[in-house]
Amino acid sequence: MVARPRLFGTDGIRGVANRDLTPELVLQVGSALVATLGREGVYLIGRDTRLSGEMLEGALIAGICAAGGDVDRAGILPTPAVALLTRRLARPCGIVLSASHNPIEDNGIKLFGPDGFKFPDEVEERIEAAVGSDRERPVGTGIGQAATWPRRRTSTSTPSWDSGCAPRPGCAWPWTAPMEPPTAWRPASGRRSGPP
Repeated sequence: MVARPRLFGTDGIRGVANRDLTPELVLQVGSALVATLGREGVYLIGRDTRLSGEMLEGALIAGICAAGGDVDRAGILPTPAVALLTRRLARPCGIVLSASHNPIEDNGIKLFGPDGFKFPDEVEERIEAAVGSDRERPVGTGIGQAATWPRRRTSTSTPSWDSGCAPRPGCAWPWTAPMEPPTAWRPASGRRSGPP
């Protein structure tokens, strides 16, 4: 029997997207994260602009939710922003889909613990051991949920998010709502035509 090569390297899991880092493998990694770290709290995922990012993000979300974990998609963010948000928002795990400076066909999974730092090797080894292992899956209301971060409250009052962070003077993102283009830029049909 041939031993499976080690998944985690010095900086997460990396490989050529859809060859080494397949959606099937990423789904198993998502499930293994919840099996190892637990269902408490909401996981946070950010990614870079690589073409494979959305595909791998979908697989990761499916794995986390299938194991009963909840997850927030933070969208395109730099790696340090995900590390910072993981700590500030008290998330059990922050995940970045990025291969940094490597070629465009590559991608990777970087994991951050609740302190905003890379997990110790022992935790990565436990996650890796859980990849592909059989375990009972939740059903019904036990299945996790995915949402886009920041999560808006349903209140019609001042915009706020359940992120646990308060607005700060001089800091526009992510504590302000996206702005609509000025009405002068939009024709009567509602479609944006661009700046005058």
